[in-house]
Amino acid sequence: MNVKSAEEKLPSIGDYYSATQLRADRWSALRETTESLRIHGITGSRGKSLLATAESLFEALAPIEVYWAFPGAHAFEHLNRLLEQRNIDDLSHAIRRVSRALTSGAYRRRSIPIIGDEIDNEDYEDESALAPEDRALGRPYFEVLIVDSVNEHQERFLRNNLHRVRRTEDPFIYEPVIVPSLEDALMGILFNHNVQAVIVRPGLVLKSRNELPILKQFLSRIGDEEDVDALQPSDYGPEACRLIEKVRPELDAYLITDRSAEDIAGKDLGRCRRVFYNQEDFLELHLNILRGVGRRYKTPFFTALKEYSKQPTGVFHAMPISRGKSISRSHWIQDMGAFYGPNIFLAETSATSGGLDSLLEPRGPIKEAQDMAARAFGSKQTFFATNGTSTCNKIVVQSLVRPGDIVLVDRDCHKSHHYGMVLAGANVVYMDSYPLHEYSMYGAVPLREIKHTLLKLKAAGKLDRVRMVLLTNCTFDGLVYNVQRVMEECLAIKKDLVFLWDEAWFAFAHFTPTYRQRTAMGVANLLRESLRTEEASAAYEAQQKKLENADEETWLNTRLLPPPDARVRAYATQSTHKTLTSLRQGSMIHVNDQDFKGEVEQAFQEAYMTHTSTSPNYQIIASLDVGRRQVELEGFEFVQRQIESAMAIRKAVMTHPTLQKYFKVLTVGDMIPSEFRDSGTNSYFDAQQGWTDIWEVWATDEFVLDPTRVTLAIGGTGWDGDTFKTKILMDKYGIQINKTSRNTVLFMTNIGTTRSSIAYLIEVLVEIANDLDDLLDDASKMEKRSFENRVTALVEHVPPLPDFSRFHDAFRDSTETPEGDIRTAYFLSYDEDNCDYLTLGAELVERLRNGEELVSASFIIPYPPGFPILVPGQVISPEIIEFMGALDVSEIHGYRHDLGLRIFTPDALKKLKKKK
Repeated sequence: MNVKSAEEKLPSIGDYYSATQLRADRWSALRETTESLRIHGITGSRGKSLLATAESLFEALAPIEVYWAFPGAHAFEHLNRLLEQRNIDDLSHAIRRVSRALTSGAYRRRSIPIIGDEIDNEDYEDESALAPEDRALGRPYFEVLIVDSVNEHQERFLRNNLHRVRRTEDPFIYEPVIVPSLEDALMGILFNHNVQAVIVRPGLVLKSRNELPILKQFLSRIGDEEDVDALQPSDYGPEACRLIEKVRPELDAYLITDRSAEDIAGKDLGRCRRVFYNQEDFLELHLNILRGVGRRYKTPFFTALKEYSKQPTGVFHAMPISRGKSISRSHWIQDMGAFYGPNIFLAETSATSGGLDSLLEPRGPIKEAQDMAARAFGSKQTFFATNGTSTCNKIVVQSLVRPGDIVLVDRDCHKSHHYGMVLAGANVVYMDSYPLHEYSMYGAVPLREIKHTLLKLKAAGKLDRVRMVLLTNCTFDGLVYNVQRVMEECLAIKKDLVFLWDEAWFAFAHFTPTYRQRTAMGVANLLRESLRTEEASAAYEAQQKKLENADEETWLNTRLLPPPDARVRAYATQSTHKTLTSLRQGSMIHVNDQDFKGEVEQAFQEAYMTHTSTSPNYQIIASLDVGRRQVELEGFEFVQRQIESAMAIRKAVMTHPTLQKYFKVLTVGDMIPSEFRDSGTNSYFDAQQGWTDIWEVWATDEFVLDPTRVTLAIGGTGWDGDTFKTKILMDKYGIQINKTSRNTVLFMTNIGTTRSSIAYLIEVLVEIANDLDDLLDDASKMEKRSFENRVTALVEHVPPLPDFSRFHDAFRDSTETPEGDIRTAYFLSYDEDNCDYLTLGAELVERLRNGEELVSASFIIPYPPGFPILVPGQVISPEIIEFMGALDVSEIHGYRHDLGLRIFTPDALKKLKKKK
């Protein structure tokens, strides 16, 4: 043990992004400090210093521990008394047990004695060492938050009665946490991820006595502070239930009240599962708590598949691999069975009976699992997909877009959307995202650009043909739209517009309140409520009077309000497997469309049938079911840790002197121009100021940066992004990443990221930086010049990103508006006589600059950046060719290195124009 570490100055609260991190590190520091006290004693300068450190740690932990059941307020007070009595041996022993139990999770499985003779027994197993099958046999643990201002005797009465009604057959086990106020309840559910149910009793008060700044910071995120302060005491209970739903809608709330049913009936109680009137029926309350958690714990299809795998079955159907028979009887592929184990083959079947279900027409456990996913993600309908979000995108587009419909699309969206436009026969308007030339990446489409496009189509008399706005939220690089503002202002121009939000990388966002406000489903539900209010109607009418006879510039500069009869029509496609627990290709389509039942449902089913396999993988479906269970029960906890991990990377790189020489974490200010940041926030972390509370930023700015996407500028190393990814990170250190640009790499944290993996990444980056230091120390003058030239080429000589040019006139019905018929262009290229090839080079650029019009016959998709820089029917600009020439990537889909760039012949274009 490094005994000096316990005496070092403790990090300030500002050094921590979350109270959870603060708590974990404080307990760890307390363990080290008390162990040092036990070894070195309490006398002398060192002993006094250690005592002072221990006292400050207890002081820091005291306001936090009231929100947790373990070790609990009484045990914590006992530990503090041991310190006051200078009983260091017992104190060190007890704190070691608490710290180990918190780290390993042992307190979730059994009682951890802290007080009394039992603490001498150190013979207990480490939770982290248990095999998964052993952990699965135990009863899941959670905590119940009871909100009531009670004295010590009343608190003991509550605890004893809840313990007394426990039964051995209960499927779960829980411990109560009792807090006195509404504010404490909100801090408790934001801070304590173990809470799964909240009991609101009549005796609660409004304000918390807790003044710790990091906890008060949580309360600032809730808003409505003035409204809460104006409440009457009799309304505290209903308001607590409403706010609990706003913060953590997955939790079960129970209201115990002495008010009449008539008084309560008109109140907004959020998702309060049951109201109890003037009773202390603890058994009934206990059963309701278990039933509520069991409702989320249930996995209809996963359970059905497990039960099916246990049945003795004779297979006279497809799939020899079913039940593992073709493997167990083999002499040559036994290693496959040994690798995967028997269960996956026992559960492999093509049957839809025997307790199972059909994905194409679900009526049993798959239907129930999808309904439960809809509840979890806030949608009205949810549909599972077993072949990825690429297919989900095509299903939604094909079900909503008819040939000739106009669709507004961000041009750097995933390629599946472009192909979806081809299949649907859409007339596409590609909107340009703002460019980040310095880092060879695009941002997102400004709202002003979207409004301008809609208003231009309106002026041309084509608004009735505009069907959909399709945007990526969040982008690969982590840029997130202000979804509410986009939908409201677009609906102000066309009130029945459909929105498809590609949330392939954003499935986790629903399970933390900061992110939820920028999700498609979260905003759709909010708009459904707000558009019905009298205030919204009055505000809209007042604005319309001001906008009467206004020009386009006025409309563009006005924060537009939607009409009260606007239709909320939002779709989200999510790659569940990318950010939550699911097997590869497990995805979901979430629907929140007021016209789905009457207008879309039949077409959606046809599109779903078109793109969904008749032999879907049951393992993927089961994993989606289990992944939904996980996020409903621990999504809040895991997403918080995911964010904390990313923030740890940001802080480490931004404060390490050696790393700063060669690396730079791109900040909010680097990724989002100032005109889109009303909050003025430039960075989530500053070495002098500490952490920025991102809640305000996410509530106001047009674009925000998802902190779990850490873009690292690596131009200072002299390596381009692709080389750094493959040759350095992967080949040398075994670190996997996905996206790169010319001079950046992207690190993404997810719900599986651990603190040890973060530590390893930082160690690797430091090692790389130290190796570069050594290399340059020994380099000759010419070698240093060569290194500097490589850095300059990557940092300064970056090719500008091209905008979308336009569709050729042969694929447009008018030159007044930009939409193009991508389907006609796509299929025109099927006839080789319509196509030719041109090689890249200065001669081609010169021809284009001299006015020659050349038109792409293919999608051209370089990796990176990974989206089409040319689509069929698009006029090729000199800037696009120059960009392609400057690319130093080996993978360009659609471009043939042996022939060149595929274009349409002039004759083919003339014939098409004449035909039209």
